[in-house]
This record gives sequence, C-alpha cells and structure tokens, in this order.
Amino acid sequence: MQPTGAADEAWYDDDAGPVVRPYTMTGGRAAPDRGRFDLITLVVARGPAPAAGRLFPEQTAILEMCRQPLSVAEIGADLDLPVGTVRVLLGDLLAANLIETHEPPTPAELPSEELLQELLAGLRAL
Repeated sequence: MQPTGAADEAWYDDDAGPVVRPYTMTGGRAAPDRGRFDLITLVVARGPAPAAGRLFPEQTAILEMCRQPLSVAEIGADLDLPVGTVRVLLGDLLAANLIETHEPPTPAELPSEELLQELLAGLRAL
C-alpha cells in the first residue's frame, strides 16, 4: 500500500498495523527493568490476577495463561505481541511478584559429555 498522509507521515502505511499500543503498554521501554527473559524461559503465575484496573489486559491474560508453565515465545505468540513488548510486561509482573521464572540451564550447569557417554553406555548395557 501507499503511505498515507503528509510527507512527514510517510513512515506509516496501512499494512504496518498498530504501532502505538505496544509502545504505551511498555511506557516506551525496550527492555525489562527486572529479569532476563530468553525465548525458552518458563513463566508461571504465582496466583490469581489482582483486581481489575491494576494491570493491562495483556498482563491479566499472561497471568491466566501461565497457570501452567509457558515459555516467553509461547506467550508472545498467543498474545500476538512482539517479544520485546512481552519481555517488558513480564518484567513488570516479576517486579510485582505476580510471576516466577525458570531460566534455561547455563552451559556450566549442563552435564558433561563424559557423563552423558557413560549414561548412554549404561543404558545400552541393559
């Protein structure tokens, strides 16, 4: 589609979709104030959503969805929001102690290749 409006509005066209809503939900922040949220970080709600009006509807939806563990990527896909926006919303929920996260293991926390080889040999011996 062709850009709409004056020359100074040429950055926007009809196919771009809503741009302002994610910006307002995050207060213009591009990264969360608290927490590290990889795409595979699991998020679990700590309890029911607080009274209406304290949270954005998307945050309430996150708390409802996360009664069972969900990854950040799944939350973003279910809400149809950019992952950066989801990360900021999750950071706010984490700061409010409404969610808990389970980070993926770091390479140092993973079992060694030697241990895995021994495990595999033991299983083959069965």
